[in-house]
Amino acid sequence: MTDFPILTLLVFLPLLGAVLVGLLPREEQGQQRALGLGFMLATLGVACWAAAAFDGRAGAPEFQLQTTVPWVKGLGLSYHVGIDGFALVLVLLTAVLGPLVVLSAFSAVKERVKEFVIALLVLQTAMLGAFLALDLVLFYVFWELMLVPMYLLIGIWGSERRLYAAVKFFVYTMAGSLLMLIAILYVYFAVAGPGGHTFDYLEILKAAPKLPRATQVWLFSAFAISFAIKVPMVPLHTWLPDAHTEAPAAGSVILAGVLLKMGGFGFLRYAFPLFPRGAFELRTTLAVLAVVGILYGALMCLAQRDMKRLVAYSSVSHLGFVMLGLSAFTVEGLSGGVYQMLNHGVSTGALFVLVGILYERRHTRALADYGGLARVVPGLAAAWLLVTLASIGLPGTNGFVGEFLILAGSWTSRLANAPVIASVAAAGVILGAVYMLWMYQRVFFGKVRHRENERLADLSGREWAVLAPLAALIVVMGVWPQPWLDWIQPSAERLVQRMGDARAAEVGLAPISEPVFAPAPPRAAPAPGAAPGHPFPQIPPNILRQLMRRHH
Repeated sequence: MTDFPILTLLVFLPLLGAVLVGLLPREEQGQQRALGLGFMLATLGVACWAAAAFDGRAGAPEFQLQTTVPWVKGLGLSYHVGIDGFALVLVLLTAVLGPLVVLSAFSAVKERVKEFVIALLVLQTAMLGAFLALDLVLFYVFWELMLVPMYLLIGIWGSERRLYAAVKFFVYTMAGSLLMLIAILYVYFAVAGPGGHTFDYLEILKAAPKLPRATQVWLFSAFAISFAIKVPMVPLHTWLPDAHTEAPAAGSVILAGVLLKMGGFGFLRYAFPLFPRGAFELRTTLAVLAVVGILYGALMCLAQRDMKRLVAYSSVSHLGFVMLGLSAFTVEGLSGGVYQMLNHGVSTGALFVLVGILYERRHTRALADYGGLARVVPGLAAAWLLVTLASIGLPGTNGFVGEFLILAGSWTSRLANAPVIASVAAAGVILGAVYMLWMYQRVFFGKVRHRENERLADLSGREWAVLAPLAALIVVMGVWPQPWLDWIQPSAERLVQRMGDARAAEVGLAPISEPVFAPAPPRAAPAPGAAPGHPFPQIPPNILRQLMRRHH
């Protein structure tokens, strides 16, 4: 632990870099790229510092490294940032992808380089701030700030239909944000902390779960729609394929790797814990929509002929798994959902990097224009194969761990028809293998269909430098997931506890604030000749009575 404002430095260091890049002469493109890369690497270093200072042991405070500065005292506004296990892993993902995105765009972006680097750095500040904010208005400010640089990345450096895609992305997200803003204002006036009305998250977290059930349903719905657009969940997903297809490769990496995680994180941080009774009312609807997204996204992938659009629809399917895990309200499901967010950021981010590398060489994304590339560019084929296997959840890769935890947590959840929902979702794993391997076969095997493909250059040193960290994460996270789960699970357990307490209060039971299976107190040794005591921990009588009442 430290009193130094690590998180403030983490949030605003990229913004400082954007200011310094803006001061450089426009013609100094090499310096602009180098300075942007340097600040992204420095941000990664600060994120690692925050991870080292974070205490993930059982019993440690939930939110750590907090900084609170009054902003507008009369309105209860403050600059309040802090970090928990959920935010920590997503902050690390954001910090890792930052320098890789800048490095991957060195040769792809040749016009308006200064503005491009500035947009990436401002976007980095907005994303980190949204993960770390513990004030509802502060979160909303960072949430909206993300729209501007992403809109510019798509609208200026995108493909032919970039303006259409950028406007569609902006309108969809703004519409959802308006609903969330209305809900935030309602909560502000409906809930009062010890010092009066406040936007402080920790104060609202104590009082909002006590709101009437009908009110919680409406508030949860407002937040959920905003976050579902960002995930995106079917049927609010239609902006995503266009945004991914038209965005530059670097923009697609950020969009898939981090921005889409804002939706899942919003459910974890705000929608579920603030309005648990509303979440219980609509959890089955979320789970069903998640399964629909899994199957719909996979089937749409099979119909695509543009490889970038195929990868975009695969995100709809993969993030359906994430939402299924989150809506299970089990420790396994929540842990798997968050872990799958990391997996998707790494694997799908790598896929968009690979598609961008191939597009730079051939300037086409049509699957029909490729074939037989494994003999021409074996390095690219090997990297693509590893990422493909991770995307389909092959054991030993990161994708398997997340999908297994999600399906296990969903099967054992108290969702209506949970085994049926989990079984139908499992079909998405099979479909995922079909469309990913089909794409790989069309691009890298068979005959070389065009002469241009025979002269393609293999991966350069800079491209290997971008792909090598992602490949290493795919393997390490698949073989040794425990370090990440050690950060995630305590936060998942706290959220499950909050949801359980809210359900217990709704049915008239006392909150279960202590572990259900608490170890029994030490017993005296039995007298000689007496029967031995029971070898297993005993359930405390008061908890046993509550469980029996809950069961009946």
